[in-house]
Amino acid sequence: MQNILNKIPEFCMSHWLLRIPLIIVFIQQGISKYPVNIEDAQSFELPFLVWWFVVYGELGSGFGLLVGGIFQILDNKLAVIGDMITRFSGFTIGSIMTGVIWIGKPESFLDVILYDNFHVILWFGGLYFALRGNRI
Repeated sequence: MQNILNKIPEFCMSHWLLRIPLIIVFIQQGISKYPVNIEDAQSFELPFLVWWFVVYGELGSGFGLLVGGIFQILDNKLAVIGDMITRFSGFTIGSIMTGVIWIGKPESFLDVILYDNFHVILWFGGLYFALRGNRI
């Protein structure tokens, strides 16, 4: 069995299969909230400053995951910077998703797991990149 497993080639770029959907979702969500205005913030009962950080955090984390991954490919000198950008973007994704889940005011933890699975998956994707960075 081990012989068969050793013959399967390793796909070292598989992190892009997780990275690309997160990039698309967060850039799309950030663009859909642009331009930032007070009326949108009030519709979610958020202060304008928090809303501003949400919009630019979504855009920044999406582009950060993209740039961080590209830096890893381009040059060894840029790889360390790319790793930091990826980790910060993952932390930002996790922070935004925590806020999104809290704004939904779930009745219990089970409600979050059962009925808010899209945000939970995005939260875990952010957590993955925050903890792992570009060291795949």
